[in-house]
Amino acid sequence: MRWTRAAGRGLLVAALLLVAAVASGVPGEGRREGGRGPVTLATAGDLTGYLGPLLEDWNRRRPAERVTLVELPDSADETRAQMITDLRSGDGGRFDVLNIDVAWTSEFAAAGWIAPLERRRFALEGFLPPVVDTATYEGRLYAVPYVTNAGMLFYRADVLRAEGERPPRTWAELARQARTLAPRHGLEGYAGQFLPYEGLTVNATEAVYSAGGAVLDGEGGRVAVDSPAARAGVAFLAGGVREGWIPREALTYTEEESRRAFQDGGLLFLRNWPYAWAGASGPGSKVAGRFGAVPLPGRDGPGTSVLGGSNLAVSQRARHAETAADLIAYLTSDAVQRRVLTEGALPPVRAALYRDAALVERFPYLPALRESVLAARPRPESPRYQQVSLAVQAVLHDALAQRMTPGAAVRRLAAELDAVARRG
Repeated sequence: MRWTRAAGRGLLVAALLLVAAVASGVPGEGRREGGRGPVTLATAGDLTGYLGPLLEDWNRRRPAERVTLVELPDSADETRAQMITDLRSGDGGRFDVLNIDVAWTSEFAAAGWIAPLERRRFALEGFLPPVVDTATYEGRLYAVPYVTNAGMLFYRADVLRAEGERPPRTWAELARQARTLAPRHGLEGYAGQFLPYEGLTVNATEAVYSAGGAVLDGEGGRVAVDSPAARAGVAFLAGGVREGWIPREALTYTEEESRRAFQDGGLLFLRNWPYAWAGASGPGSKVAGRFGAVPLPGRDGPGTSVLGGSNLAVSQRARHAETAADLIAYLTSDAVQRRVLTEGALPPVRAALYRDAALVERFPYLPALRESVLAARPRPESPRYQQVSLAVQAVLHDALAQRMTPGAAVRRLAAELDAVARRG
């Protein structure tokens, strides 16, 4: 989750604030007051600083329904832990509204921590279609998409131009260019986010998806990772480390380390969230004006990104559910979503903004990002997502570090995911 990044972090990707609300007239367990009044928003740290002015505008217009922002740690794992502690508290908790990673929707809904919402209160028909799916669980809307994200391939346009090459569309092209072109220009070939944390889950899942495979089938359903396609995805990444076009140092990278490596002129290719564009274009960047971004490559053609971003959800114990619902509608309105992009450098969820000529001129990656989002898939959907992710991280880091073969890795991961399912 990352306001800063998206997926996959993030990245962002991939993380912001939020608010959600229960439908008008639907009684909510644990609500302590009426439908309207002050609310508290809990979010991962707002690293771009744009959120304060958005909330100031709201508070100026609705002083009796003020929003208080609570910023949690930037780390997705720490943010999730603090939110869950609050949601489980016996005294009703202090967080009314939550900005949750898209991967947490199923878990929070299944646990009864967030309240279902009425679709008609939000203009969902104007959103990019895939993002709405991240906000549902068992056919019901439990959150409203706020920020979306999809992984992209950043590349050194000046290097490819000098070599008479185009950005790669397949793994074979990526591997060849990373292996042969990068050394000629004193660069490493390719990096993503390969430290064992949520970023590795995203990168590994994208490789599996881009080979035509899956980790889980359906909402926490059948374990599907022990397949030829999944082995091919893991083999692509592990082979890159073994052959040297993925530097071993990349096994310690999160979004920020990998962004800096590219921005400092050390990489030919980088998989990251769109937030990396701003830094790579800014003052002090050694690649400003010399790079581009395209959708991720796949085994036989364009690849499949994991869908990142964050959703706005309301606690079952929210004090003022009607205000919370109104705040969600405000934060997902066209005008505010435009500011999310222009002031926060975060990918909006409203489809029309990706075709706005003025925005495309200012943010030239928008058409490629739209293509990536429309082709993206959610992370494995499970009420026990955190346990699923930890298993993916541990096993596939061993594969990338050459401690086990890709075949052994997917077999071990399948066994661990079966165990997670049985514990459920």
